[in-house]
Amino acid sequence: MTKFKQFMWNGILITLVSLLIRSVAVSFNVYLSNRIGAVTMGLFTLISTVYGFAITVATSGIGLATTRLVAEAAGMNAESARAPQDNPRVICTVRKCTVYALCFSFGSAAVLFLFAPLIGERLLHDSRTILPLQILAFTLPPIAFSSVLSGYFTAVRRVYKNAVVQVVGQVIRIYACILFVGLFTAKDVEGACVAVVLGGALSEVLSFLLQWILYRLEKKKHSDEKIGSGEKKKIERKIFQTALPVAFSAYVRSGLVTIEHMLIPWGLERSGNSRDQSLASYGVVHSMVFPLVLFPSALSGSFAGLLVPEIAESVAVGDRARVGRIIQRVFHAVLVFAIGCAGIMMCFSYELGSLIYPNTNASKYILMVAPLIPVMYLDTSTDSILKGMGEQVYCMGVNIVDSFLSVILVWILLPQCGINGYIITVYFTEIVNATLSIYRLFSVTKVKTHLMNWVIKPMLSIVVATWIIRWLLRYFHACVDSPWQLTAHIILTVLLYFVFLILTGSVKIKELLSRVE
Repeated sequence: MTKFKQFMWNGILITLVSLLIRSVAVSFNVYLSNRIGAVTMGLFTLISTVYGFAITVATSGIGLATTRLVAEAAGMNAESARAPQDNPRVICTVRKCTVYALCFSFGSAAVLFLFAPLIGERLLHDSRTILPLQILAFTLPPIAFSSVLSGYFTAVRRVYKNAVVQVVGQVIRIYACILFVGLFTAKDVEGACVAVVLGGALSEVLSFLLQWILYRLEKKKHSDEKIGSGEKKKIERKIFQTALPVAFSAYVRSGLVTIEHMLIPWGLERSGNSRDQSLASYGVVHSMVFPLVLFPSALSGSFAGLLVPEIAESVAVGDRARVGRIIQRVFHAVLVFAIGCAGIMMCFSYELGSLIYPNTNASKYILMVAPLIPVMYLDTSTDSILKGMGEQVYCMGVNIVDSFLSVILVWILLPQCGINGYIITVYFTEIVNATLSIYRLFSVTKVKTHLMNWVIKPMLSIVVATWIIRWLLRYFHACVDSPWQLTAHIILTVLLYFVFLILTGSVKIKELLSRVE
């Protein structure tokens, strides 16, 4: 199987799994929001921001380091036709990365557990967050180890194993959450939060155990060949050189993100809302609207994750021409896809909000956030390409600037504008982040852009497609009042969009069948 075919099959597999997981996740969020309420969802999201910072410290860039170094080792030894598990440099890299993850994850877990009371009462200003934070501390070592194993499977193109773990983990999380929510009273905000946290914690632990078993089964095949101490030290240096710059930058960025999200309820309270009203608004935007808006990114995001080893391997062998071809095709595909998603989200924002999250004002926020979809999706792919080229430090620097601006804007705008101030903040920082990343990529690679095919024609195509659908709905006095009707109208819009893409020449059938080689 050629590299491109393997890349496509892995991407399709991850996409299908991601779509399945996100579909279930959105449905489960609907269930949770109806069962435990927007206030609890907001409180859980607030807890998740601190938990996210703890995960950043626990993993400390080791996932990216594992993927890059294993991919480089496999790429440099490709001519020997040895399987990755038979390559002693690959096995040694995984072992060293595991030790690295061990040190950081247990340290992060201890700090989170011991300082949970201080964090809950002094920083989050809500004692209901203490017990959930202490429970989550126990999940940090399994998450760090899983990051290493996931990086390995991605680098050696065994992504189906990551897919299996993700599916099983999601199933465990849903059933565990439903079980625990049933045991705790749903009327008690803290009890409901603990129930959701326990379900997630059990999922993380069991997912790691399954991933470790899959790795051990593959590792049994490797040879007993050893490498010298000098080579081991070289691998250790590469791990630190790759992971630590990402880690320290991630600490700063994640810390700023945590501060930003702690300031959001504070800012909403200053705008005139009560504590529970602030948490409810926060929960609607972060736990309902953003998961829905980012749902289609399961497609672009799946392939974006695979770009890191592909680009890293091409750079390692000096194939800059292939890197350029990949970049052009990625930008074209992501923009065509994201512009279509944005148009559909805007066209059906009312129906999406009212059918998926009834009795909330989610529809308004879906309409407000949807135009930003192309920027967000493209930024994700751009970051993956830059990381594959060894530009991870630059990416983290841009992300730090993004987070710093977010903190400042949230602090200034939310007391004055309420939740709308946060939407303005997201727009400004996402555009700044994407602009800096894209400028860096094109300045390094000198790849030519094709704005007409990438942006103008897709925008015209989706505008015409959605206008026709809306005209037909008005002409036949039709209404979209069921999920099946909404799905049918979205599919029809997608088909019209694709037809107009072909008619305008933005997409050519022959190009769809061509290969990036």
